[in-house]
Amino acid sequence: MTYKPHQQRVVDEKTELDERVKKLSAFIGLIPLFELSDLDEQERMKEQNEIMWQYSEILGKRIAAF
Repeated sequence: MTYKPHQQRVVDEKTELDERVKKLSAFIGLIPLFELSDLDEQERMKEQNEIMWQYSEILGKRIAAF
């Protein structure tokens, strides 16, 4: 499918966001360094991760509506 320029920017944004959120999820779930972080910082990262996934879902809905 060929997107209009403003639509392509949304597709690109979702692609970039998905890469970043996958890395954050991996850090939270797989890297022991996360467990060495301050508990408050761990909670902030978990909250950020959740919101990033929600944002990705919204972008996916926008793309599907194109």
